Amino acid sequence: MSPLQLLPRRYTLQEFLALEAASEQRHEYIEGLVFVTERDMLAHNLTKSNLIAALRPGVRQRGGQVFSASVQVEAQAGSCYLYPDIVVSCDPADRRDPYIVRLPVLIAEIQSLTTAEYDRTTKFYACQKTPSLRHYILISQAAWTVEWFRRDEAGQWIYTLLIGPDATLEIPDLGLVLPLRELYEDIDVAPLLVLPSAEQGGMSPF
Repeated sequence: MSPLQLLPRRYTLQEFLALEAASEQRHEYIEGLVFVTERDMLAHNLTKSNLIAALRPGVRQRGGQVFSASVQVEAQAGSCYLYPDIVVSCDPADRRDPYIVRLPVLIAEIQSLTTAEYDRTTKFYACQKTPSLRHYILISQAAWTVEWFRRDEAGQWIYTLLIGPDATLEIPDLGLVLPLRELYEDIDVAPLLVLPSAEQGGMSPF
């Protein structure tokens, strides 16, 4: 659904669960606010598939699982329930519930123009409340650009920006080594975003 829609009132958790059970659309719940999620565009779906394929071998070796957007994440019990594009869990406790992931180690979002701000602010803030989370990844659909937030042992988030075909996303604790040219394979997105240059009146690469 575009643009991303915020429903006009606050919901209790029970009201949210009833809405979710009765609706064909998926909703995210953050401290009483309910957001209607978007349908995937083709490029969005392909990017997601490429990342899942790259993650799966290393995650499986570590006894973990990789899930896509149809799986709900409980970011905070009773107040935050989300549908990230990609979720990785390596905790055996997450195999006990058939519907909800509670101990994610990685969450990734494929950003669109309508969800980029939400993914970067409201959703990231909610995800930070999950103590198990170590990696939060934002993937652009406008250019070959990946933003990787990694939580260190002190609980601080470290930011890494990856741009262009020569960049590689490496997450050793999950066995991931993913060149951006493979992440964006078969996707009609230019490696660099071209924007107007105010100084030159022309175009400049991002």
